[in-house]
Amino acid sequence: MDRKWWTLLAVCLATFMLLLDITIVNVALPDMASDLGATFSDLQWVIDAYALTLAALLLTAGSLADLLGRRRIFALGLASFTIASVLCALAPSALVLILARGAQGIGGAAMFATSLALLAQEFRGPERGTAFGIWGATTGAAVAIGPLVGGALTSGLGWPSIFYLNVPIGIATIAITLRRLPESRDERAGAIDWGGLVTFSAALFMLVFALIRGNGEGWGSPLIVALLAASALLLALFIAVERRQPRPMFDLSLFRNRTFLGGSIAAFALSASMFAMFLYLTLYLQTILLYSPLQTGLRFLPVTLLSFVAAAVSGKLTARLPARALLGCGLVLVGVGQLLMRGLDAGSDWTALLPGFIVAGIGIGTINPSIANAAIGVVEAARSGMASGISSTFRQVGIATGIAALGAVFQSHVTQRLTSALAGTPGAGRADGLAHAVSAGGAQKAIAAAPGAARPRLEHAIHAAFAAALDDILLVAAVVAIVAGVLAFALVRGSDFVAQGAPRAEPEPAPAPA
Repeated sequence: MDRKWWTLLAVCLATFMLLLDITIVNVALPDMASDLGATFSDLQWVIDAYALTLAALLLTAGSLADLLGRRRIFALGLASFTIASVLCALAPSALVLILARGAQGIGGAAMFATSLALLAQEFRGPERGTAFGIWGATTGAAVAIGPLVGGALTSGLGWPSIFYLNVPIGIATIAITLRRLPESRDERAGAIDWGGLVTFSAALFMLVFALIRGNGEGWGSPLIVALLAASALLLALFIAVERRQPRPMFDLSLFRNRTFLGGSIAAFALSASMFAMFLYLTLYLQTILLYSPLQTGLRFLPVTLLSFVAAAVSGKLTARLPARALLGCGLVLVGVGQLLMRGLDAGSDWTALLPGFIVAGIGIGTINPSIANAAIGVVEAARSGMASGISSTFRQVGIATGIAALGAVFQSHVTQRLTSALAGTPGAGRADGLAHAVSAGGAQKAIAAAPGAARPRLEHAIHAAFAAALDDILLVAAVVAIVAGVLAFALVRGSDFVAQGAPRAEPEPAPAPA
């Protein structure tokens, strides 16, 4: 087999492992909370610790790959991720699990930052569209079987088994990488941009921490205000540092390219809207509708299988249709799908989500290959590591901030509705504590702890509050996706793509008559 196909196989296996781990973890969160005594904030951090370290180090990993060799950094990332997965499986507490998830993110950063760059190095012309289509279909496959595999493993073997699954996949991919993949680097690459790394990482950490703790501390509290102000200051400092670097890890001039900017917005919005929503949809299915992890995975199949099919089709279409059409339409479909999931109440079943799952699944699959093409297709091959790193950073920042921001809105609205519903009852003074328990997946424990006569009213109040709060964040996520779709359609243009592997150029408008 030609070396480029070995490269595609290794990249797809690594991507499959990374995304499988994300979707598997979502399904297992309630069991983790029960076994480890995790709070709602802990559950958010199990997701965000991974996304945060991944996002913070992607740019550095991309720069290191261009400097030291993409195959080398890719292999090191695979090894780190595999070892961290074992530590996750052995975690005795929520804190240790969160730290191990952060370590997974470090390895994931090296893998994500180099994946698309490795493909761009090997594939040219129409074959690049095919490669991105296969890569996009792989992301769809991971999302498709993740909830199902996660549900089966969690139900049958316990949640640690979802992390042990990474070990054989990781070892096999490392073997392929070391034996079959060629080395490549940017001969013009400079030293590591330590100033950019420190300022960007610190700014992102403070922002996400403030979003997660905002409800508990109070949005006007000195701690939250200080964190947000420090995050903004560090971000401004990061921009100043990057402008002075001769070879920055985050080349801000790339955003002068409208297509690169549009693709970055699309990457952020998809993660901040739909991928962040998976956490709250999982909690709804398992803690309110009382489905097991396996039953939850089965109910996610419509959205995930359709995303797999749509990604394969979309990859083929990147060479025939304008990139902005695929990005814009895909994001709008995601937004419409989330709007179709709304209208939930205390008596709703999972089938109320089904139309939205179908539409959003098609949208997710339509977007993924085009996001990759918009990132890599507008730069020369030597800068593909940086371009890939920036695009992946926007994806992971979207997940981290989306989960945190939607979680802040969700918990606040659950508290408001429970306070209103329990006013004048013996449980009125416990509304805040109940809201925290419900948000953390402890709805049934809270109901079981109530006096027998009070349980029916409390159960109805909890179900209604959860459904209404989920409705609210679905609306927020839908607006994010649709607005981003409009922006992507307006910004992306075919003339920005470099000749190699570019999609069909869109015709420029004819000049107005004099």
